Amino acid sequence: MLIGISLLISPELLNTLYRMGHGDEIVLADAHFPGESHSTNVIRADGLKIAPLLEAIAPLFILDQYVENPLGMMDAVEGDTLDPTVESSYLSAMRKSWPDTSPPERIERFAFYDRARAAYAVIMTGETAKYGNIILKKGVTPF
Repeated sequence: MLIGISLLISPELLNTLYRMGHGDEIVLADAHFPGESHSTNVIRADGLKIAPLLEAIAPLFILDQYVENPLGMMDAVEGDTLDPTVESSYLSAMRKSWPDTSPPERIERFAFYDRARAAYAVIMTGETAKYGNIILKKGVTPF
């Protein structure tokens, strides 16, 4: 056990966060996301919701300050609607560590899949919220 590391952060996830470089992206995917077909680096976090996982990751992970938006979420396909409480819960989790976090950009479904394929890792969670996937772009640690 380590002091100050949330119990939600598995050793595998901690290792992944540590190994990522600035500009690398990580996807926190909902339970329905096709992670295995979109990444060779899939980490299981079954049973965990994304908002608490974001809250656990945020103190360890600086977002990229040199891009317009270091967060991205999948946009609804035509005919669907987004549940605004999903985004607000994610922002609330991030803002506990980073109060100035901007709302995520919305990314078209297939463009989101393309970004997931290029991401450093995909974390498969137990999140069941529709369009609950989020991408985080890592920044430069300021020390």
